Amino acid sequence: MRGIRARLVIHFGLILLLIVLVLEGLFYWAVRTYYFGTATETLVTRSTTFTNFINKYADSYHLRDKARYILENVSKEETAKVEVLDLTGKVILNSYGFQTAEVIETPDVLNALQTGMGLYVGKSPYTRERVIAVSNPLVYMGEQVGVLRYSISAEPLYAAVYRIAMYGAGVGVIVVLFAFTLSLIIAKRIVGPIQELTRAATQMATGNFSARAKKQFNDEVGTLAEAFNYMAAEISKNEQMKNNFISSVSHELRTPLTSIKGWGETLISGGLEDKEETMLGLEVISKETDRLIGLVEELLDFSKFQSGELKLSTERLDLRDIVEDVRIQFGLRAQDEGIDFFVHIPPSPVPVQVDPNRMKQIFVNLLDNAFKFTLRGGSIQISCQTDETHVKVLVSDTGEGIAPKDLPHITERFFKGQSKRSGSGLGLAICKEIVHLHGGQFSVSSTLGKGTTVTVELPLAQSLSHEEKSV
Repeated sequence: MRGIRARLVIHFGLILLLIVLVLEGLFYWAVRTYYFGTATETLVTRSTTFTNFINKYADSYHLRDKARYILENVSKEETAKVEVLDLTGKVILNSYGFQTAEVIETPDVLNALQTGMGLYVGKSPYTRERVIAVSNPLVYMGEQVGVLRYSISAEPLYAAVYRIAMYGAGVGVIVVLFAFTLSLIIAKRIVGPIQELTRAATQMATGNFSARAKKQFNDEVGTLAEAFNYMAAEISKNEQMKNNFISSVSHELRTPLTSIKGWGETLISGGLEDKEETMLGLEVISKETDRLIGLVEELLDFSKFQSGELKLSTERLDLRDIVEDVRIQFGLRAQDEGIDFFVHIPPSPVPVQVDPNRMKQIFVNLLDNAFKFTLRGGSIQISCQTDETHVKVLVSDTGEGIAPKDLPHITERFFKGQSKRSGSGLGLAICKEIVHLHGGQFSVSSTLGKGTTVTVELPLAQSLSHEEKSV
């Protein structure tokens, strides 16, 4: 299995190699076109000009006389081979002064005999040398009698083009090697941060939640490293909260179980003869059992929230009825604990579309917390405020309050803050989730040492359009 670095280098190298090959091909074509184009154009110009001169000033000469005249007037600086051919392609005379029996039937000669001028770039039929040849017709008294052929060797041109192409290929190889080296560096810079993230993720997978990825660059991978570190911090925090929760729940479970076990053994050993002691023991066992049931119900609710299985069975009702129920439920507790308990509800109905059991669970939980943290002589009150679309229920107490640093986290799951009181740390989190499922808002305000106010805001029944919501 190839790594990202290898794939980057291979793909980047192949792309660069393809680009270099294309550019090399274009470069070779451009050089060849330039060299051969220039040579051909020059040869055509010289050949055509000289042929026109001969046809003009030696028009009355027969072919052999024209050949001698041509030989006499060819420039001494002429580097091309000049040949005079008859209509059959046989060489009458060349610029070297020789008459050969050679018959030239290259395309340039044939075109000159048929269309007026011919050009040929290829190999000589006799020497197999690569040549460039230009042929033009020779006329006598207005009639074509032969061909004037200019030819040069193309071997120096091919050699020059080949030499330049080799230089270009060498440069291309250097460019490819440089690009390959650069791709290795780039791949390392890309893969390095990813490997760092992999290292940190592997450490986290083994349980080291303190592992962090080093941010190396301010790019997308750097942003990913920051997101990873944030995730690691959150996981670490949740892991700590989970451990604290397990410790807290273990304590919460052990305390009532210890009481139940202790009183159970006491009652058994006492033989149930002391009625007063028996009733006291049964009362303690009942209360501690209720505590266990409440804790288990919170855990079950939390599990339903986490899995998305909690459903609300809503109905239209008067919210004052639920508030009145909890007033009666906590009235006796307020008397026993010496706390003033006030309930202020509006005189007119407060119609809401809610799950009555879940709504009662919210207020029971809020009042239980209020009584738990309010000392004897303090006060707790419930009040309702309504407008055209919403109702606010405020549960206020004059208890010990919440520390400012704990207040933003008080509705987070498993969070208990600095409080040493019993509890799972799930109550307020569950209340907040239930309120949100009803389309409402949940907020907590508190002043340390003076008290706490929890606000539950719910939409009135007219603003609800469906009967059931689910997580």
